[in-house]
Amino acid sequence: MNIDIWKFLLDNIYLVLIAVLSGGMLLWPLLSQRGTGPQVNTLDATLLINQKDAILIDIRDSADFAKGHIMNARNIPAGQIEAQAEGLAKNKQKPLVVYCETGRQSGSVTGKLRDLGYANAVSLGGGLAAWRQAGLPVVTA
Repeated sequence: MNIDIWKFLLDNIYLVLIAVLSGGMLLWPLLSQRGTGPQVNTLDATLLINQKDAILIDIRDSADFAKGHIMNARNIPAGQIEAQAEGLAKNKQKPLVVYCETGRQSGSVTGKLRDLGYANAVSLGGGLAAWRQAGLPVVTA
């Protein structure tokens, strides 16, 4: 029983392509989150805020921050996070909840904060949009 693999692949090229593409789509979320920190949903974020006195960090620019943000959040634009990281918390074990508008940018900032020693930094999954969708309060400056 001698099977010619190349002949099989060429005869079934469409099936092979479908298998490779579907495998790639399954792996994409894992590969795209490299270098990011863990995410929490809005419920877990409120628990961190209420029970562990987490510090909220809004990484959007100051104009967006003024339009609406989570109460008691600090505004540190993403480009300035490394320069201002030392002053975030006296205790680097204190939980930090980082958020942006949609949650896409906050993951990489959370990864940077973890690299700087903030072991309990997490990203708000879905960002401020998810916070608003959950009906949680937003304040304006």
